[in-house]
Amino acid sequence: MASYLCCFRWCFPTEFVRPHVIKQIPEVILDTSKSGQGVVIVKSGRRICGSGAAPASHPIVQSKAYFEVKVQSSGCWGAGLCTELADMNKVPLGNDEKAWVLRENGGIYHKSECIAQLPESPQEGDVIGLAYDHVYLRFSVNGKPTETNVTGIKGCVFPVFYVEDNAILDVQFQSFYHPPPPGFDKVMIEQTLL
Repeated sequence: MASYLCCFRWCFPTEFVRPHVIKQIPEVILDTSKSGQGVVIVKSGRRICGSGAAPASHPIVQSKAYFEVKVQSSGCWGAGLCTELADMNKVPLGNDEKAWVLRENGGIYHKSECIAQLPESPQEGDVIGLAYDHVYLRFSVNGKPTETNVTGIKGCVFPVFYVEDNAILDVQFQSFYHPPPPGFDKVMIEQTLL
């Protein structure tokens, strides 16, 4: 009798084979659901063109974050940090207390004031690195650090980018053109910090 039951086990297994579900790890990209109405986002959420602004899909939650932007086509553009309340349809950003933004002229703007200035204005083809550690927002151009630092940024902030007048920007939240400063890493999604 036991031998018959053994055969039945092979024909009718008691445990079902469960398929492996591979969970895709979300990436930080430009957020199409929060972007301005005239913004076009292409290249898997990494290129912004059109007219308006777009934040990253996730805020900066780790202690030291780095991201880059490459100026593919010049025009009116900006890159920096914003709060969740920033208006993505009002460009240029940096005219209120909700954003700290490097503009195409090399000035960093907050509350309509130029609070810092890069030594030289970025040009078409330049890669700008932004490193944020909740104390300073630092900038580099083509892998070379500038002495330009911005302080006083408070609260939960997102990387943000805007374009107008035919500007095109490519953003990198990982696989950088240049290595981040020591101790800095890509913008991480909160659950990946654990």
